Amino acid sequence: MSPVMTFRIAFKALGRNKLRTGLTMLGMIIGVAAVITLVAMGNGAQSMIEDQIKGAGTNMITVNAGNFSSGGVRGGVGTSSSLTEDDATAIRREIPGAQYVAAGQQVQAQVVAGNQNWFTRIQGTDVDLPLIRAWSTSYGSFFSSQDVTSASKVAVLGKTVSDTLFGQDVDPTGSIIRVRNQPFKVLGVMAAKGQSGMGPDMDDQILVPYTTVMKKLLGVTFIRDITVSAASAGETSQVADAIAVLLRTRHKIVPGQDDDFTIRTAEEIADIRTQAMGTMTTLLAGIAGVSLIVGGIGIMNIMLVSVTERTREIGLRMAIGAKSRDVLLQFLVEAIALSLLGGGIGIALGFGLAEGMSRWMSWPAKVPANAVAMAFGFAAAVGVFFGFYPAQKAARLDPIDALRYE
Repeated sequence: MSPVMTFRIAFKALGRNKLRTGLTMLGMIIGVAAVITLVAMGNGAQSMIEDQIKGAGTNMITVNAGNFSSGGVRGGVGTSSSLTEDDATAIRREIPGAQYVAAGQQVQAQVVAGNQNWFTRIQGTDVDLPLIRAWSTSYGSFFSSQDVTSASKVAVLGKTVSDTLFGQDVDPTGSIIRVRNQPFKVLGVMAAKGQSGMGPDMDDQILVPYTTVMKKLLGVTFIRDITVSAASAGETSQVADAIAVLLRTRHKIVPGQDDDFTIRTAEEIADIRTQAMGTMTTLLAGIAGVSLIVGGIGIMNIMLVSVTERTREIGLRMAIGAKSRDVLLQFLVEAIALSLLGGGIGIALGFGLAEGMSRWMSWPAKVPANAVAMAFGFAAAVGVFFGFYPAQKAARLDPIDALRYE
């Protein structure tokens, strides 16, 4: 029998019961669509994280007090008092590749302006922060070195804080706000920055001299972190290593002893978050892949039912000259057709769902070509794998027994 005739018979058989054929393909459609959608959203999330990290500066280095280790009595990042102003000064003076350095300390507090109030982060920092993050002001100006030296009660608002306390598109420069019942003069408002690749919302904070947070708000003598910008992205790793050596020397940490600080570069943070998101995407894609297996089992089940229903037809065909391989090929083509047709519809549906979720969640969706090829190829493989046994069972029927089958 010619291949064309085999295909015609197979598709004609599928068309006899359209509802059953459609329901059989449904598992494959859902599985492929789920794989495409989840992979697209996962890749979009990775891309968004990478863009945020780049926006924060790929040559940025963050030194935090404390260590990630949780054993013993040592606290986590930000809970230690191991960093001081002198450490930041030493980095600025002794590390040639450290272009900008900003010491940091922070506190959460209720901020009051007139009859409005807002609970936000008071981020103490230095004059180099706008240079490190390439961050400009939309109103007014940033505080000066003199403000840092004198621990002045001055503040630069993030856009979210400014809009909440003073209203949209209002210049609050010169206004007075109260932080822990202490008056601060507003010097300006930072341009909208959005969510940071490092975690916090950059617009929902108030920037003040770090010395002011230390002396006027917390009453401490240590800093929480140091943000450093390498002269170029290519020097980031070398500068980070040099900072680690310098701080170990200054803190008298002997070889074999754990650091009392943590150094992270933007590239490392991007890799950590991207790997975590990649793991989650793989997990979700694996879960979606289970539905492909379920769809394949459904195809196998229906094909076995079809063989039973068409036993007399198979016997008649073999009695008039059809060979076992012709019957095998016919049922195998039917199974593969169910898988490929379901896979094609699933791919189209997956693209549609990914686009819809992207618009609904304002989240980029990227569908890699290899994901489409993988989903389609897997659908074909499922058709061959789960269709072979029913096809082989049909091909092995004895023509006489098949003709007698009621």
